[in-house]
Amino acid sequence: MKTKKEKKLRFLFVSKWGDILDIAYATQQEGNKVKLYIAYKPCREVGDGFVPKVRNWEKHIAWADVIVFDYTGYGKAASELRAAGKLVIGGTEYTDKLELDRGFGQNELKRLKVKILDYKEFQTFHEAIAHVQANPNSYVIKPCGETQDYKQLLFVGKEDDGSDIIRVLRAYEKSWGDNMGTFQLQRKVAGVEVSVAAFFNGKEFLRPVNITFEHKKLFPKELGVSTGEMGTSMFWTNDNPIFDATLKKLEKTLAKEQFVGHIDINCIVNGNGIYPLEFTTRFGFPQAFIQRAGILEPFGQLLYKVASGESFQISTRKGFQVGAYMVVPPFPYNDPETFNLFSKDAVVVIKKQMKEGIHLMHLKLVNGEWLITGDSGIALLVSGTGTTMKEAQRMCYNRIGNVLINNAYYRTDIGDRWAEDSDKLWAWKLL
Repeated sequence: MKTKKEKKLRFLFVSKWGDILDIAYATQQEGNKVKLYIAYKPCREVGDGFVPKVRNWEKHIAWADVIVFDYTGYGKAASELRAAGKLVIGGTEYTDKLELDRGFGQNELKRLKVKILDYKEFQTFHEAIAHVQANPNSYVIKPCGETQDYKQLLFVGKEDDGSDIIRVLRAYEKSWGDNMGTFQLQRKVAGVEVSVAAFFNGKEFLRPVNITFEHKKLFPKELGVSTGEMGTSMFWTNDNPIFDATLKKLEKTLAKEQFVGHIDINCIVNGNGIYPLEFTTRFGFPQAFIQRAGILEPFGQLLYKVASGESFQISTRKGFQVGAYMVVPPFPYNDPETFNLFSKDAVVVIKKQMKEGIHLMHLKLVNGEWLITGDSGIALLVSGTGTTMKEAQRMCYNRIGNVLINNAYYRTDIGDRWAEDSDKLWAWKLL
């Protein structure tokens, strides 16, 4: 007789934009039954032809063995479902607040005696400008709440006196008035930007943990607008000083909250210390796809075991993983006219059929063809793995060379920073 763990399962994926399509499709390919719900109307075609879709996820709760939420804001629903006995991957109201309310997240770190950078929150640009004038320094402008989704608003100052921050704040004041909501000015420090992430099973963190280096700017060499993400390099490890100094401190709180899912904290580190910047209390994208390339067990089985509260060692590849987004106009901007003109229903052609390394983003399947849909312009995430960062890069970019998408663009330097960053991290005893 088969145990429930061995039998094929039913997964209900509840998504904001359809970003979790790749994981849903992989889970289906492993033999499980899958249903996908997408909240954002312009993205409701995402996944058509790849996986079964539903318009009202609540009607399928009883059907599902495991319910997976891919974004913040569902914490209350996820907690209620867990309390009712359902297996759920998703946040809580507390973890939603960690991500969406930057000030709350920083205060929680402070409560747990984690060193943080000085910051101040503002409701108006006038007050923020006055603060910089009275306290000249280099700062980072960080929107809070839902405005965080507008990645182009995040601005990292370069001038020691904050003069560039003042110019940007004045420009925002003219374009936004005082409708941007709450935002932070955070002291800027030099160092290596690195994230540490882990799965949490409701009681404890699972090993190994994931060390991630994000590449957020649109163009190589960190030029251009901040996109949120253009690609990532990463590796898995059982022990890491950055994890011990940050996420590990939250373990008791997350257990008390009965949080089940994935959590990431982005940091700046240097010879003086580790400075956490922000939380992601859900799957990160494209982080989750590149992680999947480095996880050796079926991803659906992994989700089930995490949701079940099982204590286990995740089976992962040794070495490194690299992933790069392939995007089309108007990414990273929201411009429906440009999207419809250049990108809507554009065909994605894989020259030589590959089973690995091609991760679906905002696509639909029509008559056997992959077509771009939604409105973001993110077509694919392409990943590569290797025992060295160079090997992982080479595999990733060889696979990109096998993909044809009209008007596509992507970063060509994902992973290049590793040579310099790793030297610094070793010197600071953070690896």
